Amino acid sequence: MGSTVAVIGAGLIGRAWAIVFARAGVPVRLFDVDQSTLKAAREAMATSLHDLEAAGLISASGEILDRVTLSSDLHDALQGADYVQECGPENTDIKRSIYSEMERHAYGNAILASSTSGIVASEFTGHLERPWRCLVAHPVNPPYLVPLVEVVPGPQTAPEVVERTMALMRQIGQKPIHVRREIEGFVLNRLQGALLTEALRLFQDGYVSAEDIDKTVKDGLGLRWSFMGALETIDLNAPGGVVDYARRYGPLYTTVDMQRTGPAPWNDEVLAALETELRRQRPAAELPARQEWRDRRLMALVAHKQAATDELGS
Repeated sequence: MGSTVAVIGAGLIGRAWAIVFARAGVPVRLFDVDQSTLKAAREAMATSLHDLEAAGLISASGEILDRVTLSSDLHDALQGADYVQECGPENTDIKRSIYSEMERHAYGNAILASSTSGIVASEFTGHLERPWRCLVAHPVNPPYLVPLVEVVPGPQTAPEVVERTMALMRQIGQKPIHVRREIEGFVLNRLQGALLTEALRLFQDGYVSAEDIDKTVKDGLGLRWSFMGALETIDLNAPGGVVDYARRYGPLYTTVDMQRTGPAPWNDEVLAALETELRRQRPAAELPARQEWRDRRLMALVAHKQAATDELGS
């Protein structure tokens, strides 16, 4: 793809998207109304690209960065763009306003995609004259390391717009999934939310510490899930496949599910206790350094998975 992409919003997700597109050779116009945010975004992108090059995941990081043009004028940023990735605040009213402005300035067939983590497109595009070209393309943070993208059409989205978006995501090296119709939270956050709610419930009821919950995922479930999905996992975990697994363990899961009563444990008391325990493990001042560590570990994992896929297949 040689045409220009516009990324609207130069925060954490916007600048990460800019790296994804620029890495694939696509010219990017990165827009934000705040000049200081644009300046900080360019510095953050330079650091991330340097780290990616040091990990052997890219080459010529300077050339990639040069494909990103900063803009504080929305009209200029959208001119000639075939695809627009909106990365504004997670607020329906603000997104409605942004989409009204984008519709005014983007050319008629440009796809207007949102990075929203859970708001369905109809909530902020239904008022437009051309909602058929709008949809959600929700990434996982940071998208230049975690390639999944949830492509979620609204009820008025044209099938051709879904097809173009799926094709573009594949072309730039992402792994899109097609969520067939709108549902709040989409797929990834509904799955993640189910695990987190159960983890908080076990913590709230005193069955296990926060540290041991995380061990269960990183040293247990997560090892398999890093290279195959939850459904394939159970398909391989019984001699006769998924139906055999369900016969063996389905009654247990059904009983456990029926035990989940009462309000969800997302309340101030539980979160305060969790915060206290997590801060004993790591003071708040150490979180930025830990985030950098996380990203470098992800880079190493991505490099390993690429090499393993080449050798063993996917």
